[in-house]
Amino acid sequence: MTENTVAGAATSAGERVGVIGLGIIGSVWAANYAADGLLAATWNRSPKPHVPRGVADAAAVARSSSVVHIVVSDPPAVDAVLIAIEPELRPEHLVIQSTTIDPRSAARFAARVKARGASYVEAPFMGSRPAAEQRKTVFLEGGASDMVARADRVLASLSSFRRAVGDESQAASLKLAFNVHVAITMQGICEGLHLAREAGLGDDDFFQVLQPTALWSNFHGMKEPKLRSHDYAAQFSVKHMLKDIRLATEFAGDAALPLAQAVREQLARAAGRGFSEQDMAALIEVL
Repeated sequence: MTENTVAGAATSAGERVGVIGLGIIGSVWAANYAADGLLAATWNRSPKPHVPRGVADAAAVARSSSVVHIVVSDPPAVDAVLIAIEPELRPEHLVIQSTTIDPRSAARFAARVKARGASYVEAPFMGSRPAAEQRKTVFLEGGASDMVARADRVLASLSSFRRAVGDESQAASLKLAFNVHVAITMQGICEGLHLAREAGLGDDDFFQVLQPTALWSNFHGMKEPKLRSHDYAAQFSVKHMLKDIRLATEFAGDAALPLAQAVREQLARAAGRGFSEQDMAALIEVL
């Protein structure tokens, strides 16, 4: 494994980046690429008029770009994008795939892109919208070393830390491993806070006493305001975490990840109660 921490876009001069997928994260990345003079084109399945350099379809993004950066919802969405852009791919193209997907899909998508003579790097990420806005996204980079080196120069525009972690499947696997940890942590915070509230204790008793202990983390600090105010505006939505935990448990087998399976059930309940588009902090509403 190799580590990269260089920020800035100077070394990516000459690249023309197209972004496909303009949700919570992709729209921020597109704006950052535009600010650095790298953005060539953007496309989203539903129009996003506020995002610069929009084009008619995904194929037009590939025609306009040397690098196609994909960040959509799930493996079927990535598959649909690749079907659209594959006829346009040439040896000079690099596809950076940042959607959280399963390892088998990552290997399959990489093979398809490489069959067109183009390059492919699996680059899932850690960090929600605030991290993206601050260019502090963390990327895991999987693929051949020369392809990863090229992708790394582009991703430096968006991130504070990047790490090469092996092949495409290994990068996808590590991202799922991290999201299992995140989901279980979120559920643990919610259950602890719920228990304290049920005992008649205030949120100050829970958060202010927890803060100086070894248990406290930046993640606690990010979710505390949401849990206190019941403001579930999405940083990481229930539906996306549910998808990620489903992929992880299906890949590993339900018996291999018992806590993840339990949180998957809670996420499904939250989605069923209308919190699908809301932040995963809404898990507390299920308790």
